[in-house]
Amino acid sequence: MRNLTFAVYLLLTMAFAIPGHAQERAGSRVVTLDRIVAVISDQVITRRDLAERMKTVLLQMGREGTPLPPQDALEKQVLERMIQTRVQLQFARDTGLRIDDATLDSAISRIATSNKLTVQELRGLLEKDGLTFSKYREDVRDEIALVRLREREVDNKIQISDSEIDNFLKTLQQQESRSEEFNLSHVLVRVPEQASPEQLQERRAKAERALGQIKNGVDFRQIAATVSDAPDAVQGGLMGWREFVQLPTIFADAVKGLKAGEVSTVLRSAAGFHILRVNDRRGRVEEAMVTQTRARHILIKTSELVSENDAKERIVKLLERVENKADFAEVARLQSEDASAARGGDLGWLSPGDTVPEFEKAMDALQPGQISGAVRSPFGWHIIQVTERRNQDMSQQQQRQRARQALREQKSEEAFLEWTRQLRDSVFVDIRLEEK
Repeated sequence: MRNLTFAVYLLLTMAFAIPGHAQERAGSRVVTLDRIVAVISDQVITRRDLAERMKTVLLQMGREGTPLPPQDALEKQVLERMIQTRVQLQFARDTGLRIDDATLDSAISRIATSNKLTVQELRGLLEKDGLTFSKYREDVRDEIALVRLREREVDNKIQISDSEIDNFLKTLQQQESRSEEFNLSHVLVRVPEQASPEQLQERRAKAERALGQIKNGVDFRQIAATVSDAPDAVQGGLMGWREFVQLPTIFADAVKGLKAGEVSTVLRSAAGFHILRVNDRRGRVEEAMVTQTRARHILIKTSELVSENDAKERIVKLLERVENKADFAEVARLQSEDASAARGGDLGWLSPGDTVPEFEKAMDALQPGQISGAVRSPFGWHIIQVTERRNQDMSQQQQRQRARQALREQKSEEAFLEWTRQLRDSVFVDIRLEEK
């Protein structure tokens, strides 16, 4: 699961605790009447829902120093983000994706720990700011569900062949920027699936107008917050640092000749029309020598049918057996729910970054021969044993591994945008924001 910091969760939830329909002013009460601003299948978003979310976004933009777009333009952007979130969460529920309380409790505990707080201290901080802990929990649950939904529907379906890696490396040798990293911002004007020529022309014109405003000195962040259909729109379109080799081909071709502060032309992809800004660029240090770990593990997965507590209880019982001198490889062959079970749980030689952070952190803390306690990762509960360590020149292997990861990142970004577009277009949506 991608790491979601407390700050992100806090921004997601602060507005929901502040009534968006009323406020006290010098003893008088001003009330905004509620009404429906969007219908998504059998769900609705009300003016009150939108007002609450707007407060969160305005607070976030203020903290990040993002220039504010016109109120009506920002409302449209925020409403579209809310629609996409509702559509994805409904799809998750309809397809059986559930986040149980034990998983949620573990996530909140990790958020508190990462901010050097106990859960009680986190709760007190939220309540001090007028936030309800129950609402905070549900927002965190939704965020976890969205991450797992992307993993299930997009990331886990991506396959990279050896021939793709060969072709990628051959092309990479011809790129002067291959060892650079780029800090990018992004505007996306989404194109509906099976768009008509008139729709295509209208969306391209919208992107060209946005580019013209940027070139005339309007802050890129303001334009992104006003017109972009990308998930990062209200963050001013900030994508952050990306390795050149991990960028989709059209992005890589566009930015390799740009200096810091320069903006691309309008780019066309399957998802729509894009504008990129290079905020900064830097060289990346290549390291050939790496410390590798050979490890084996036993995995008990969590799922819609196996709760967090059930999986943990099973792994703890297996840990007791291993600690009481049961053969690790035999227990793995019989009990592990990973593809490595047939090899006695052997994962082979692992380089930094080959496993998820939770697994790698626990593995790196072990000496050869040591066995971990119960370790939680996004895949479930593990018992890990380190068998060997070595320093290895990974020039060739590292190139191929990085190529595989870069191709995966490219495909994932493109596939996710296309998947969200198709999902959004498959659902009935009636936007009533303009109605009075």
